[in-house]
Amino acid sequence: MPLRYGKEFLMIPGPTNVPEEVLRAMHRPAIDIYEGPLLETTDACLSGLKQLFRTEGKTYIYAANGHGAWDAALTNTLNRGDKILALHSGLFAAGWGEASKLLDLNVEVLPGTWRTAVDPDQLEARLTEDTEHEIKAILVVQVDTASGVWNDIQALRRAIDAAKHPALFMVDTIASLGCIPFEMDEWRIDVALTGSQKGLMSPPGLSFVAAGPKAYKAHETANLRTNYFDWTFRQGPVHYQKYCGTPPEHLLFGFRKALDLVFDEGLEQVWNRHTLLADATRAAVSQWAKGGVLEFNIEDPRHRSDSVTVVRLKDTDPEPLRNFTKEVCGVTIGGTIGELSNEGIRIAHMGHVNAVMTLGTLSAIELGLAKLDIPHEKGGVQAAIDTLAGAL
Repeated sequence: MPLRYGKEFLMIPGPTNVPEEVLRAMHRPAIDIYEGPLLETTDACLSGLKQLFRTEGKTYIYAANGHGAWDAALTNTLNRGDKILALHSGLFAAGWGEASKLLDLNVEVLPGTWRTAVDPDQLEARLTEDTEHEIKAILVVQVDTASGVWNDIQALRRAIDAAKHPALFMVDTIASLGCIPFEMDEWRIDVALTGSQKGLMSPPGLSFVAAGPKAYKAHETANLRTNYFDWTFRQGPVHYQKYCGTPPEHLLFGFRKALDLVFDEGLEQVWNRHTLLADATRAAVSQWAKGGVLEFNIEDPRHRSDSVTVVRLKDTDPEPLRNFTKEVCGVTIGGTIGELSNEGIRIAHMGHVNAVMTLGTLSAIELGLAKLDIPHEKGGVQAAIDTLAGAL
């Protein structure tokens, strides 16, 4: 008997729920791209990005998904044949490196696993070996939505410093910005990038790059620069240059409203909300896991992300559980991807999400576990409630 008729929950790690306020902000006519309110909208978005990234550097807006931001970061700072080091901890940093091969870059992957964070000691050792400083850029994700890992960016910065290595430090925050602490300038990150569709609560279609002084210096001699992604062109005097053509007006209207929502709540409070909901989710999974079938993908609790929790199901097809929560309860949870494909579920707790949505999602999962006779220890939802009650 379906119980799904009502407001459905989308609890996947992107795209995430778009607030009604953001949708309403987009429901308006197109306006002049050369003067007036759109120029003010652009200024508000660019300055808001500086607040999100916590930087005094330059920010850029692209009508592209996160892969476009990957290309923008690389083409604006590097030269053909440069060596880059991608720090493996799941699907996306290694994927960023793989994608860069088409740019004629020399890609090395620092070995890692899908179950652990990047090891700072391993990074320091590799950089210390690079006495000729052949490595020109280091690529890492703060949160990998495929593995569920959180990488300690501060610790990785310290490793780079300990090796006295001059490579550009580039961080993908697509699954973390607006969810967990990120301090671009304090942590001396040279290039940071993100997308609109996860913690920033906006429709897919926009990506953003922030560049620090060291990256902008490298930009002066980069020979991979392209017309569309070029930072110099986008710093030009005419407004349309900021988008290399017609601005994606309605996406900008929505994104500006999303920024308002973040800053009205307070960025630090947004981070805290994500931590509380993630802790509640982890408490539920820990209880269910006592039944012997469910387990966290990330083995070290310190490196489980506050954006998404990835759960493996031992010798059990996860699709019936996902189908149950969606078709019976109206809750869509993510499936695992990459090396973990069809091995588990991904429970997102990022962006426009609150306690009711999180507890409702966990309840739907626990109901599915019971209905489908998937071995688990009962009381996961109660553990989540107790966690929140103890934190408030």
